[in-house]
This record gives sequence, structure tokens and C-alpha cells, in this order.
Amino acid sequence: MALTGRAALLALLGTLVVLFAPRGGPAVAGVALLIAVLVVIDLLLAGSVRPLRFTRSGERLVRLGESVAVELIVENPGPRRVRGVLRDAWPPSAGAAPRHLPLDVPAGERRRLVTTLTPTRRGDREAVTVTVRALGPLGIAGRQGSHRVPWSVRVLPPFLSRKHLPAKLSRLRELEGRHPSMVRGQGTEFDSLREYVVGDDVRSIDWRATARRNDVVVRTWRPERDRRVLIVLDTGRTSAGRVGTAPIPLAGEVPRSGRQGRSRVVPGWPRLDWSMDAALLLAALASRAGDRVDFLAHDRAVRAWVSGAGRTELLSSLVNTMAPIEAELVEADSASMVAAVMSRARRRCLVVVLTDLNPAALEEGLLPVLPQLSARHLVLLAAVSDPQVAEMAAGRGTSELVYGAAAAERLSAGRRRITALLRRQGVEVVDAAPEQLAPALADAYLALKASGRL
Repeated sequence: MALTGRAALLALLGTLVVLFAPRGGPAVAGVALLIAVLVVIDLLLAGSVRPLRFTRSGERLVRLGESVAVELIVENPGPRRVRGVLRDAWPPSAGAAPRHLPLDVPAGERRRLVTTLTPTRRGDREAVTVTVRALGPLGIAGRQGSHRVPWSVRVLPPFLSRKHLPAKLSRLRELEGRHPSMVRGQGTEFDSLREYVVGDDVRSIDWRATARRNDVVVRTWRPERDRRVLIVLDTGRTSAGRVGTAPIPLAGEVPRSGRQGRSRVVPGWPRLDWSMDAALLLAALASRAGDRVDFLAHDRAVRAWVSGAGRTELLSSLVNTMAPIEAELVEADSASMVAAVMSRARRRCLVVVLTDLNPAALEEGLLPVLPQLSARHLVLLAAVSDPQVAEMAAGRGTSELVYGAAAAERLSAGRRRITALLRRQGVEVVDAAPEQLAPALADAYLALKASGRL
């Protein structure tokens, strides 16, 4: 049984009557009896919520930052009209609206209700319960019950870096020879012959073809296709740190006003989300280049593995796999990660490791096992830098700002030192701000293509 605001008002009026009526008078008993009778009548005439039947329909996939509608069909097989309020409960991060829906279903009929979800976190958002409060004709009392109506919506990464894809594809077409260009290196394939122009490398002259013609002829080259790119995503504790500002606010990241009326900066995305965005752009670019792209998520064990996806289904496979991945608050096991890569990549390929340039973590974890990985594969390490560190390094004026600047400089020096150490071991390093990581990683991939190393 459920009491409404009208019942509370009626009880308040009864209390006033009791207070001002003579003690022990008949008015007291009469008011109490009247209220009880009205509540019982209203409760008996309210429609039953137990026999209600529910059916869901709608979308099951949505990108973070977008909205999706989920429909709920309510069928009333009972003999009485069900009139009241329905609450379709979802987790707070699902962003369900409205929270309460008016319900009026005559006997033997059905009604369609729509809940709009605007999720604020990646992953699977599952419906909790559907609660119906059916009121009587007087609106004083009613019946309430909950039903389990399963439904889940997978929230995919937003892939904001897709805006950079047309420019990177244009550069890729230049490398492939669709526009005039010259690319040389051990990783290139012969494309065609053309006449020599000033500025061409004389080493590209084809002397046999020149002997058969009256003009000097040079060879043009294009990057090799069908190479393998293995993207490794570090999901350990360092990937949980938040950097930059969030282009799409996540759960609980609502800007609030500061003490002096200035708005506070929205907390940034975790490094994991920035790395996912960069991985998606690289995968889209590499697949267009004709390379085979695989994906591995790892901390102390393999969290996800995507292999053998074709060009058309690669991105959909990656975003579906990435959606439920969360950062694990454990130290990543680099030896296990390298072993997982070596067992899955028997032939030479480009291994792109998306992690953090944390000197302490890398010196104790990845550096000791890096030689066995770089001996067989071409390794590229990409990391997100924190823009706040650069801001702190410029701080002056007070002792607190100076101490902060000293700490920031020490951190920056550590990143530069570990970067130099990695490059001495033959590892390519991309260290960029959150918004620039994805295009910087794509440029590094194209540079490897242009130099013939891939």
C-alpha cells in the first residue's frame, strides 16, 4: 500500500480537528473512522500492479555524449484501470530522463512510454527495476509494486579524433602515389615509371627504361601494404589518472562555480580514454592503408583481444571491445604484456604501446623486458602528457608557486630522460597533450610509412 500527498493533507486536517475538538468527543472517532474508510475504499478501487506486463525495445548501442531512446510497453490484462506513476530506474550514469512518467492504462489495453538515456560513462548500462504506483479514484492511497524488465545499453567511446581522419587520409594518398611524391626505403614497393624532374633522387633512375626512351625515367614507390599493426593498451593504475579537460563531461563532472564567481575547470578524462581515442584513429588510418590491425588490452592479464577483423568491421569491433574496459588500480605486469605480444605476433610488426611515461613505472616494469620486444618488432610508445605540469612549471611570485614549478620541472626532466633512454633502445616515442595525442600518433605512423620502416 502507498499513501499520497492527498492522504497526508487529509491526515493533517484530521489532526487539526482532533486538537480543537473536545477531548473524547464524537468528532475524534468520526474523523478517524472517515479517514480509514476513505483510505480502504481508495485502496480497493485502485488497479492491481501485479498482473502488468512489460516489454522493452529500442537501441542497444550509443556513443558517449549522445542520447538514445528506450521504449517500454505497459500492458494491463487486469479488470481495472491502472492510473498512477511509473518510474523506470536506471543507474545514475545512464542519465535517464524523465525520472517519473504518468501512467494511465485501461483494462485490456497497452501504453507506450519512452525514457531518454544520455550516458555519462562508457560501458554497459543496465536497467534496474520498473516501479508502478497505481492510485485509487480519490488519489488518497494506492498499490505499488516493482518488476524486473531487463535491458542493457552499451555506451561506446565517442571517437572524437575522427575529425582528423580526412587530413591523415589525404597524406596517406600522397604516400601511396595517388599524388606526385617520391618515397624510398626498405619497406617500399615499386609502383610505376615517370619522367625525371628536377629534384628527383638520382638513385631512383631506371637506366634500362631510360635506355629504351629518349628521356630520363625514374621509378616511383609506394609504401608496402598488408603489414601488421598491434595496438597494446595499458589498463594499469597509471591509465586511471585524469589529464586535460573533458570534451564530454563524464559521471559527476559538472562544472561548479568557484568562491569568486569563476567557473571551475571540468576534470579531464582518464589517460585510458585519451589512449582509446588515439587507438581508434590509428586503427582507422592503418586499415585504410591496407594494414592488418590487432588490439590487445593488458594490465596484469589480458583484458581484451581483437584479431582478424576486416576493414569494414574493424572499428565496430574495437569500440564494442573498448566500451566496458576500465582502468585497474594495479601495477601493470610488463613481462606478462611482452609475453602476450610475443605469443600473438610471431612475425615482425609495428607494436604500438599506449601507456604513461612514468619514469619509476617504466624503469621497474617495461625497460628490463623491452629489448626482447624491440629485437623482433618495431616498437612505438605513445603517452599522454599533462598540460597542468607545463602550467605549474611557469609559476612564479610566491614560495608555493616556486615549489610547484620545481616539482613540475623535475617531472618534465624525468619524462625527457626516459624518452631519451627509450629512443636509444630503438623505440619511437610520442609524448603529446591529450587533444594532440591522436593526430601525433597518426603522424608518427605515416612517418614510418614514408621512411620505409613499416
